[in-house]
Amino acid sequence: MMEWKRSAFDWNQARAFLVTAEEGSLSAAARALGLTQPTLSRQVASLEEALGVTLFERTSRALLLTQSGVELLAHFQTMGDAANTISVAATGQSQAVTGHVLISATNGMATFYLPPILKKLRQTYRSRLSHQMS
Repeated sequence: MMEWKRSAFDWNQARAFLVTAEEGSLSAAARALGLTQPTLSRQVASLEEALGVTLFERTSRALLLTQSGVELLAHFQTMGDAANTISVAATGQSQAVTGHVLISATNGMATFYLPPILKKLRQTYRSRLSHQMS
C-alpha cells in the first residue's frame, strides 16, 4: 500500500527537476515548460527541501547532478513517463466524437455518393449511431 505522507512533494516540482536535468540548464528547462527561470529555480529548490537532498551542484557555468540527483533521476523519469501515458490516455478519452452532424449535399451527391458512405459509417459505429441516425 502507498505511504502517502512520504510522498509530500509536488508533481510540478518533480517535473521541474526532471526537465532541468534533461535540458541541462534552468533557462532551457524554463523555455521547455513555458515558465520563468526564477519560478523553475524555486520549484527545484522546494523539491530539494521536501526531499532533504541536494539534486544539483550549482556552479557559475552549469548545473551538475549530484550523486543523489543521479540516483533519483530514473525514478523521476518513470514518473514523467507515467504522466505522459496518463495524458495520452485522457486525450484519447476526451476526443470521443459526440453530437449531431448535419450533412448538406446536392441531390446528385445525396442520391449517389452519400448512401454507401453513410452505410459504412453506420456499420463501423453501429453501437453508437444506431439510435441516433435515421
